[in-house]
Amino acid sequence: MSVRYTDEDIERMIREGKPLPPDYLSRVRPRGKRGHKEAEFDVAGRDGSMYRVILRQSDFNALDFSVVLAVDVPDTNQLFRLRRYNGKSHEHTNHIEGDVFYDFHVHYATERYQETGAREDAFAKPSDRFGDWNAALLCMFEDCGFEAPEDPQGRLFGEFDL
Repeated sequence: MSVRYTDEDIERMIREGKPLPPDYLSRVRPRGKRGHKEAEFDVAGRDGSMYRVILRQSDFNALDFSVVLAVDVPDTNQLFRLRRYNGKSHEHTNHIEGDVFYDFHVHYATERYQETGAREDAFAKPSDRFGDWNAALLCMFEDCGFEAPEDPQGRLFGEFDL
């Protein structure tokens, strides 16, 4: 990736308010692809950044999923992955630290991993906060500045069907 962001830039983008559109629930509609289902939608940040939420779920393994928050890199067609909530379907290694684990985990974009030439979100930490893609999406909404629209039924974030 040609763009690099500092840890401060990354934190600012994570904290930026991201009001979900009133129809965001309908945008979490799966499309079949080869071996998995996928959905995505864009969200405009309060400070002008454009974000994309990407959801992927394997057709064969319920523990093989990713919930991704990416930012559109201005003046390019690239996405920069800020966070990625992954299922317990593979072993992960943090190459700098040498940590290896097999668990549900969250990937974090870091300046340090970008400097090594690795993927921006190559660093990850195990998590016990979610056990399926739906709970991972709710964690991402909670962690990354998302704002739910007013719901006449009083529900903030709910169950989704991917």
